[in-house]
Amino acid sequence: MYTIVKIILSAAIIGIITEVARRFPAQGGIIAALPTVSILSIIWLYVQGEQVETLSKFAFGVVYGIPSTIVMLVIVGIALQHSLHLVASLGLGVASWLLALYVQDIVVKHFT
Repeated sequence: MYTIVKIILSAAIIGIITEVARRFPAQGGIIAALPTVSILSIIWLYVQGEQVETLSKFAFGVVYGIPSTIVMLVIVGIALQHSLHLVASLGLGVASWLLALYVQDIVVKHFT
């Protein structure tokens, strides 16, 4: 039952964000960039009894993913501006995200 409540609440929030984005694309993007999923995830983990150490590791994991996510979003935005098909744009974005994560991991391991 708890899992169903999480899914319904999370889906409702995503639905609201997409409706705002449909009417006001720039503002919808700003709202989508809010750490909504991260906050919800931390809350769900906390409610499920996860230790503070786990929540901390999760939060730092999210921070670790930000640079590659920025790369992905920039690639998708540029591809769409150049009239590339949505699927191709998303494919390039995901590929760039994976590549950025790989490069970031190599850099972090090299300097630690």
